[in-house]
This record gives sequence, structure tokens and C-alpha cells, in this order.
Amino acid sequence: MSTITLITGSTLGGAEYVADHLADLLAAQGHQTEITNQPQLTQLNQDTIWLIICSTHGAGDYPDNFVAFANALSNQKPALNQLKFAVIGLGDSSYDTFCAAGKNIQALLLSLGATQLGERLDIDVSMTAVPEDAAEIWFEEWQQTLND
Repeated sequence: MSTITLITGSTLGGAEYVADHLADLLAAQGHQTEITNQPQLTQLNQDTIWLIICSTHGAGDYPDNFVAFANALSNQKPALNQLKFAVIGLGDSSYDTFCAAGKNIQALLLSLGATQLGERLDIDVSMTAVPEDAAEIWFEEWQQTLND
């Protein structure tokens, strides 16, 4: 079984709720999970799978609790060739910056050599009353990448 670190970027708590729900689903299947709501690059194990759940704040920005982590990645440019990751973005499609934070962290990790597992999920909170439900549907397919 895999060890998965769920990393949240959240302003109002939606990403944290999604992370909690997915951690429960992963644990039920025997995976080891850890959730970090205040991610710091120096404290994250790159030997785990990173499942990043990040909402978009303001004009396409990262939430406050995620900015230092994203800046550390961008400024330090660590080689992440061994890292495997997935991204779930939360946003409102009525904005032209819909899920920009999720798209940006995905592009940054790929540029640093990390390997993406499965497709990014973009959850439109203006159309999805319970983001955890959309994440669970995505999870059913995504979990197969853990066994590949």
C-alpha cells in the first residue's frame, strides 16, 4: 500500500473537507495518510505521494496557508524526479481564473520533474454543492493509478 500526504491550500475550509474525506477513503483501503494544512517544503517527505487539494483565492492566487509552500518550490527549485503527485483544484467557474491555483501548482511540480498520477480534478464550487462528492467520483478512477 502507498503512503499519501494530503496537502491543502484552503481559505474557507473546502479543500480541508475534501482532504479529510479522501483520507478516510484511502485509509479504508489500507493506505497510510497524513494531512497537512500548513505545508512547509522542508517538512514534507518526497518519498510519499502528494495529493494536493488547493482552492483558488482572489484573482487566481494561492490561499494564504499555501503561499509559502508554493514560493519555496518556485524559489528553491528542488529536483522532484522521485515525487509522484495528483492535484484537485477548487474554484468558481464564473471567474476567468477558475482553478488557477490547482493548475499553477500542477505546472510547477511538473517543471520540477515530478510525475503526475492521473488527471487533475477541477471542482466548480458554484455548481457542486458538496465538493467531497465530486472528489469521491474522481477518486474511484484515480485510486487505480496507485496500483500501477
